[in-house]
Amino acid sequence: MDQEGKNILLLGPAFPYRGGLAAFNERLALALQAAGHRVTLITFTLQYPRFLFPGKTQYTTGPAPAGLVIERQLNAVNPLNWLRVGLALRRRRADVVIAAFWLPFMAPCLGTVLRLLSPRVTQRIGLVHNIIPHEKRFGDRLLARYFTGAADAFLTLSEAVRAQVARFTTAPVQVTPHPVYDSYGELLNQAAARTQLGLDTDGRYLLFFGFIRAYKGLDLALRAMVDQRLQDLNVKLIVAGEYYGNELEYQELIADLGIADRLELRTHFIPNEEVRYYFCAADLVVQPYRTATQSGISQLAYFFEKPMVVTRVGGLPEIVPDGVAGYVIEQDPVELAAAVVDFYENNRAAAFRAGVLRGKARFSWSGFVDTLTELFVP
Repeated sequence: MDQEGKNILLLGPAFPYRGGLAAFNERLALALQAAGHRVTLITFTLQYPRFLFPGKTQYTTGPAPAGLVIERQLNAVNPLNWLRVGLALRRRRADVVIAAFWLPFMAPCLGTVLRLLSPRVTQRIGLVHNIIPHEKRFGDRLLARYFTGAADAFLTLSEAVRAQVARFTTAPVQVTPHPVYDSYGELLNQAAARTQLGLDTDGRYLLFFGFIRAYKGLDLALRAMVDQRLQDLNVKLIVAGEYYGNELEYQELIADLGIADRLELRTHFIPNEEVRYYFCAADLVVQPYRTATQSGISQLAYFFEKPMVVTRVGGLPEIVPDGVAGYVIEQDPVELAAAVVDFYENNRAAAFRAGVLRGKARFSWSGFVDTLTELFVP
């Protein structure tokens, strides 16, 4: 195989599916094409059975991304489909097949398809976002081992995940940071963004963004809002994203804490064209996660040049250097409140933005592709 101009199949979520993984794969395909490769995205006819999906819908209402070839072939729960698709892809004799992996549930499908490819013809690379999920279940490790046994090399997005993958395989494992998400529109003046969202243009706003799941620690952010110092500073929290869990628990917590008037709840799926308004409106992005590997939310914050408060879990401290691009704290609402107070009382916005800009420059898609293609067999 030539090192230049590979014929690549990229397996994983893509249009018409919505969410960060689909956005990542589509942006990666464009970056690979820009580097001179030929790329086809192979996505799902069925990704999750409806009863297993926690949100309202798996599908986007937006248009198909321009400049990409996307084929819907994979059925995540049908073994006959895995055999048919695996044999069909084998006949295509691609140079490289990259399988995006984020959940053990997908291991039987993706692992079987990879096993049916000819390793003499096609190199099989696992692009691993998570190897063990945040919300652990029986059988996760067995399924992860099945997937890792099917690939020739791996790329992970954090050192934490690299170390986990290395426990399952002796194959090469590279690591490179999650690039910035730069496909959600241009930066916008803060006052204009706030006006678009119906917010006070002179207010102080934190942002919790993305699907609301237990491991993301929204409850810690809500408890932090009780702090009298935040009340005195008139800080408000924007919660923007769809519930992927027990919505009633959060509603009861908000009522018990008495903080409803200090929240802006936009708890629905945020379409791509509206994402920039939320980040541009905020002063500080908060990610009080209980577990993490890396986070696409951090890379959105970098693109929109917003400092962050993250917890000391997984790969987050690798991405957000403490005191440079924001704060790294323990999983404690008191520490979260203290970081926010320090940000406003000591006017950290300009210094942290400079740190974010330096970080933004190192999280490029071209750099990501360079590291990925180092794994390609010449």
